Amino acid sequence: MIPSRFVLGDSSYVLRRASRADIRGIVELLRDDRLGATRESTDWPRYEAAFADIARDPNQFLAVIEAVGGGLVGTMQLTLIPGLSRGGACRLQIEAVRIAASARGSGLGTAMIEWAHEYGRERGATLAQLTTDRTRADALRFYRTVGYSTSHEGLKRNL
Repeated sequence: MIPSRFVLGDSSYVLRRASRADIRGIVELLRDDRLGATRESTDWPRYEAAFADIARDPNQFLAVIEAVGGGLVGTMQLTLIPGLSRGGACRLQIEAVRIAASARGSGLGTAMIEWAHEYGRERGATLAQLTTDRTRADALRFYRTVGYSTSHEGLKRNL
């Protein structure tokens, strides 16, 4: 199933596993909004160490999406979480979904999420979950259009 190609209108995209060479492009995508601009840094050794941890973990899939003939236009991190609840269900956690402004509205986000769901199903996941900051109104609207509901109250704490 990996890599995958999406053709949306006149544009083609390839989804593949991220490589170390993609770190800076991924961070730029993460920085490309009001919240990310305040949270991301240029501490490249820290990002490289985090990437190494992700790459070693078989339950992690850090995806990048490239425009054919162009650069990175999207990213998302998928995590398979085995558990005992729900009868021993495996969950697919979808995080850090970002799409470059140039590709927004093209259908790429929907294609990415559908791909993520299939990735999870193929690996035994029976539930997909994600979080997004409640101030990201466009993201919340998008996730609702692809079938997500606000079913739980999420809490976070800085450590």
